Amino acid sequence: MLAAAALIFLLQDAPPPDPAVQERLTECMTAAANSPEKGEAVAVRWRSEGGGYRARQCLGVAYANQERWAAAASAFEDAAREAENAREPRAADYWAQAGNAWLASGDAAKAKSALDAALAAGTLAGQPLGEAYLDRGRARVASGDLEGARADLDRALEYAPDDPLGWLLSATLARRVNDIRRAKNDIDEALRRSPDDASVQLEAGNVAVVMGDRETARAAWQRVIELAPGSPQAANAHAALGQFGAEQ
Repeated sequence: MLAAAALIFLLQDAPPPDPAVQERLTECMTAAANSPEKGEAVAVRWRSEGGGYRARQCLGVAYANQERWAAAASAFEDAAREAENAREPRAADYWAQAGNAWLASGDAAKAKSALDAALAAGTLAGQPLGEAYLDRGRARVASGDLEGARADLDRALEYAPDDPLGWLLSATLARRVNDIRRAKNDIDEALRRSPDDASVQLEAGNVAVVMGDRETARAAWQRVIELAPGSPQAANAHAALGQFGAEQ
């Protein structure tokens, strides 16, 4: 199932720190991944010893892995500010991580603010740039700015064309504004990349029924129930099938 939050925890394209710092970062990140509570303690200790933005990054990961999204977002924002003061190009990545975590916490306004900072830095490129536009598009949809969301999602598809979530969100937005041709094209792209994702199949059914293709809609929604029984997507699919009087 497509993740609602896809935090970029390891910044592969950034220049590596010196070996001692890299070893400490690896130790902290491993703890944050395997035992988030332990990782939190390791990160807090490292921060108190002058670990700087890398310690705050690790702390954000530890919070995120506990689904403490607001705390994670604040930690990533602190990391971003420290990195900016150090003239470190990782700052944009941290702002993007903060925006993603704010989205997961349900605070679209703070998410957009963080993602504005990430994009304004001008150092993101390729997939990370596309993901930042995608997340800002999500924040704009949540805030009701559908025109701005369309612009951001178009940029997301330009820089991260292989991400099925971008195509899914683009299709959903197009359907909401009655651009059905665009919705059909984009959900087909999402299906091509992630045919076994329940969220993609759910939207495929939504688009099909708007187009009057009841059989395709029925098949897509039944596929949702097969893929993710008991999930919110399956509940929505059951409700949608009810309009056909289908036996569940």
